[in-house]
Amino acid sequence: MKRLWLLFSQSVTVLLAAYFVVGVMKPEWLNKRPTLSGAVSVIEAPSGGSGTVAAGSFSPAAKRASPAVVSINTSKAAERHPRSGDPWFRFFFGDQGNQPQEGLGSGVIVSPSGYILTNNHVVEGADEIEVILNDSRRTKAKVIGTDPDTDLAILKIELDKLPVIVLGNSDALAVGDHVLAIGNPFGVGQTVTGGIVSALGRNQLGINTFENFIQTDAAINPGNSGGALVDVNGHLMGINTAIYSRSGGSMGIGFAVPVSTAKMVLDSIVRDGQVSRGWIGVEPNDLSPELAETFGVKAASGVIITGVLQNGPAAQAGIRPGDVITAVAGKTLASVSELLSHVAALKPGVPARFSLLRREEKVEIDVTPGLRPRPRQAAR
Repeated sequence: MKRLWLLFSQSVTVLLAAYFVVGVMKPEWLNKRPTLSGAVSVIEAPSGGSGTVAAGSFSPAAKRASPAVVSINTSKAAERHPRSGDPWFRFFFGDQGNQPQEGLGSGVIVSPSGYILTNNHVVEGADEIEVILNDSRRTKAKVIGTDPDTDLAILKIELDKLPVIVLGNSDALAVGDHVLAIGNPFGVGQTVTGGIVSALGRNQLGINTFENFIQTDAAINPGNSGGALVDVNGHLMGINTAIYSRSGGSMGIGFAVPVSTAKMVLDSIVRDGQVSRGWIGVEPNDLSPELAETFGVKAASGVIITGVLQNGPAAQAGIRPGDVITAVAGKTLASVSELLSHVAALKPGVPARFSLLRREEKVEIDVTPGLRPRPRQAAR
């Protein structure tokens, strides 16, 4: 027992002596506190110095995506009044409409070849389109094609060494996911705002013909249209398109076209010069108890057809007024917007199976969709 006590006393004495020596010679060693896990990590900056990135920071995502987001300036020649050349007219009313109309928006470079995704309403009717890159390069752009039904447009620029954004998987988004909106609001310069995915599949807003919006509370303002909505990895999730606002500014309700839709439009326009969508020629309505009673059908879900275009694809296949369409090509549906989207996704000229409920009888019909007519004007 005495030997153990002696050993313990000697050990304590040595530790105290070591503590005293360190306290005198290297006091900073004693003041160094352990770093909490996940609080702050130190990374080496490219210049050889050091910088800090707080945990949960979206700086890396913004750094990856921002170079590929561009500002778009448009101009449109003023429409001259028929009597603007009359001296007496100019005397009483001044020069009418001599100033060109200018517009502002954003876009996203999606290809090293110079293809840019933006909104149709940003470039619609423009005589000149100027694209300004994040590195201050400026160049003219030409319109490759537009799709008013989704309010998307494809531009092309001719520059070398273009930054390109990575296309993400918008179908994997979930409500609550963090997202960033990048664009040029009010022309103040490129701006990054943050928020979450507030909702998915928003439709029936009266904005576009085909609506499947990502809703976000990331601040989106005029000038952000056509800009990027990205995830925490800096991957493109959507094209910022519209906001709900009573003041003209952000109120926390913004809408973006999913990148899955944008990619389909991009591929179709680059390949075919236009977007080819299916069309069957029916007048659909959401199923209601009143309509179900009127047509004598007993269906809990689906879309009821109240009119069929004579000699249209649906009529030729045997679809009748009063039929309830429950599925298209194996995809169930519950609203008119879903029917429009499912039919539009069909390839014209290729038969597709439609599941119907005719009164109390289940019917399967093959319908060969036609090419959806081009809209006369933008859906906005």
